[in-house]
Amino acid sequence: MEKKEMAFAGSWYPATAEECETSIQGFLKEKQGPCAGSFMGGIVPHAGWYYSGSIACRVIASLKSDEKIDTIILFGAHMHKQSEPFILTHGAVETPFGDIEVDKKLVDKICAGISVRHRAPNKFPDDNTLEVQYPFIKYFYPDAKIVVCGVAPSFFAAVIGSMAVGEAQNLSRNIRIIGSTDMTHYGPDFGFTPAGTGEKAVEWVKNENDQNAIHAMKEMDTSKIIAQGLDHKNMCCAGAAAATVAACKKLGAVKAVELDYATSFEKSASSSFVGYAGMLYELS
Repeated sequence: MEKKEMAFAGSWYPATAEECETSIQGFLKEKQGPCAGSFMGGIVPHAGWYYSGSIACRVIASLKSDEKIDTIILFGAHMHKQSEPFILTHGAVETPFGDIEVDKKLVDKICAGISVRHRAPNKFPDDNTLEVQYPFIKYFYPDAKIVVCGVAPSFFAAVIGSMAVGEAQNLSRNIRIIGSTDMTHYGPDFGFTPAGTGEKAVEWVKNENDQNAIHAMKEMDTSKIIAQGLDHKNMCCAGAAAATVAACKKLGAVKAVELDYATSFEKSASSSFVGYAGMLYELS
């Protein structure tokens, strides 16, 4: 079986299954741990595990169910508004815990219904927004298949999210949705310094810019999510977030829960830093 090989193991996350499991078990003990509820999907950050792995891990763990999960649909990728969405068409993705097989039947249905660029494993981009989530998915859902889709920050994101769920339902798949985005990238390294420097900049990111994006995600308003990301630079993958919200709404989610928020400044104080949020979407 063709597979998308790991590109970031040993740098963005541990290289071996043993090391990954040690990190995961540590993440699960941080703060309140995973949330309990009927969650259909969530939004996770995608920095290296040192910075945001704890939030991503606890969101993904919170999606577990007593019922077997057939497929995880993962939305992500750094894309411009005009970028063409893309999807992994077949094969598998590699993780330290073993490969995750692509749900080809579901992918074929999605590809038949929307215009999306087809990417074979050997042509699939090395993208941290997606890859850093694969070990978590394999660890918590070892028997699940995967659909991996890059989504641009446009109105089409909600269409993709809703349509993917519709096709999964037609195939009687029990699915969960994961969207990957970091929040504000602030500082001279990113060419974005509207609040100056120092502590006031950190407070502006945490209490204003990122909170506006989080509010849009809590409202489950896909148009506002896209607008926030494009106009205020507080989501690097607003398309993935919007697709996730649309997908979760299609699955019946009506409530958003903020699991956690942090910034890289707390791990490594610097004039350039990034925000991270963990969101969950619940049936009631």
